[in-house]
Amino acid sequence: MKYTAIVRKPIITEKSMKLATEGKYLFEVGLRASKGAVKKVVEEIFGVEVVGVRTLKNAAKQKKSRVNRNHSFTKSPIKKAIVEVKKGQKIDLFETKEGGKNK
Repeated sequence: MKYTAIVRKPIITEKSMKLATEGKYLFEVGLRASKGAVKKVVEEIFGVEVVGVRTLKNAAKQKKSRVNRNHSFTKSPIKKAIVEVKKGQKIDLFETKEGGKNK
């Protein structure tokens, strides 16, 4: 399996940035990816030691269009992984500048 089939992309939201301060990082992963595969890929790509992996699935859902209420579509299912790294290590992809506003 390719790396992109296991770890697709990082999920960067307010909640994931808060988790990053605790050493936990959120990724979108393939639907068939196992915890062991996610751990192995993250360790190889980012060069960190993974302590634990938690996964969750969001099922496919029927949604209605905002433009035309008679039109509905199916939102794709996704699988997320919360990866916890060893204390003292971090993934630079998630790090932000402190201080809030750009000056």
